[in-house]
Amino acid sequence: MRLLQAEELFRKVLEVGSKNKAARLLGLDVGSKYVGVAVSDEKNRIALPLSVLCRTKTNINLMADDFKTLVSKYSIDGFVVGYPFNLHGQPSPDAVQVRLLAGELCKTGKLDDLSYTYWDENFTSKCVEALLHPLNLKNRDEAKTMTDKFAAVCILQGYLDNMNRKLRSTDKSEA
Repeated sequence: MRLLQAEELFRKVLEVGSKNKAARLLGLDVGSKYVGVAVSDEKNRIALPLSVLCRTKTNINLMADDFKTLVSKYSIDGFVVGYPFNLHGQPSPDAVQVRLLAGELCKTGKLDDLSYTYWDENFTSKCVEALLHPLNLKNRDEAKTMTDKFAAVCILQGYLDNMNRKLRSTDKSEA
């Protein structure tokens, strides 16, 4: 896996997608116990909830295999990884676990042909919790996994909206 700037990853995915049937993105909300996963549609405009993977210190190879399966099934060309910044734009203490997961996935060698970028995840889980609160979910595990899955949607959707907006404004200025 190779770390790219946000715009560079998006242009790469669009370029691959124009040559092939589709090239999509996975959005990840990395937590200490779970990783929420979302997938973009084939036009990279809409983020959709996909799944939640359990995260432990010993299952990184299993996670890499799960990602490899998703890559194949959904024609994934890159990852958008939620990255926690504080209100001053500096990485928060929780950012360590995000970098750790990305580094561990890289070390497996199973995802070497993919790229990833970090994207600000500020308040995504809090927003999702507020949206889910009226549902009054009784099962804590179900509520937590739904929060993680939809936080991944928020991260990926924010990225897609921003990149598509930049692309449109670039296209208009060139015309």
